[in-house]
Amino acid sequence: MRRFNLALMAALTLSAGLTAVPAQAHDRKPLGIENCTATACHFDVPPGTYDVKVLLGGDAESSTSIGGETRRSLLPETSVTAGERVARSFTVNVRTPEGEPTGPEGTPGLDLVLGGPAPALADIKVTPARHARQIFLVGDSTVCDQPGDPYSGWGQQLPQYLRKGVSVANYADSGESTVSYLADTRLWATVQPQIRRGDLVLIQLAHNDKTTDEATYRANLESLVAGVREKGGKPVLVTPIVRRWFNSDGTLNNNTALLVNGLGVDHPAVIRSVAAAKDVPLIDLTAKTKAVVESLGVEASKALYLYNEKRDNTHTSTHGATVYASLVRDELVAQHLVPQGLARVG
Repeated sequence: MRRFNLALMAALTLSAGLTAVPAQAHDRKPLGIENCTATACHFDVPPGTYDVKVLLGGDAESSTSIGGETRRSLLPETSVTAGERVARSFTVNVRTPEGEPTGPEGTPGLDLVLGGPAPALADIKVTPARHARQIFLVGDSTVCDQPGDPYSGWGQQLPQYLRKGVSVANYADSGESTVSYLADTRLWATVQPQIRRGDLVLIQLAHNDKTTDEATYRANLESLVAGVREKGGKPVLVTPIVRRWFNSDGTLNNNTALLVNGLGVDHPAVIRSVAAAKDVPLIDLTAKTKAVVESLGVEASKALYLYNEKRDNTHTSTHGATVYASLVRDELVAQHLVPQGLARVG
């Protein structure tokens, strides 16, 4: 029965369209808690993909979350009763630059930060990931690993919704359009060679295509899709999150909020069209975030964005990015792009 279950799990994982990242050469024993203080850990490891297993809890009641690298949320807040221990695992991508591709290099190795109201780490083990699957993110500032508080992209929050065996490599970058992402060698030319057979590549580019005509925008999306497939990867087109611009009747503005540019290009509509024409999975994040924002209304929806802090109706707060990342997680599972067993719910 055990062999059958293992075989079934392997088949489900492979059928979901994700392939294994090659094992990394690493002869050392697992790195452990000797690399940690009460609030953080640093592991001197080369770029690659790593499995992290933690044992949470202590003598007192505790509640611990774990972040890492450039403010990525890797493990959601986990409560443990006094005297108990709870094991959790996740897989993390370590790279240079560690955040935005056009940003600073960051610190070498793997850095983890303990958060939560009462963090308690009893033990930790870091080992090279030998069977991890990769999800690449291609996007703009609403997706990227934002370097500073209070900003956060939804891609920065997505890892906490995935279990050990799936790694998020977030190559979204602030200010990028389809034009600039294809042109900058630090972006698409860096991402494409890393794509391996079955890897997922989520593409959300629209916010900065303000002067891109429809023909060019469509051609750029098609080029990204073709480039992913050329490497054996699985492209997933993602319509952009809405901007928080309301009409007087409480609905979102058809142009500014729903990403229609000054040339009249309806970005979400073009993305949907390309997805249908090229038989590409579609995550309609525009429709989903529109429903969330309109259901909350003018006042409550401010907390999703940085309106209160920056009068910013485009970029999300940590709370908003977390809500939007959960929508992406839901679609990845619903469309069988990620096996349900590899997704964290709640």
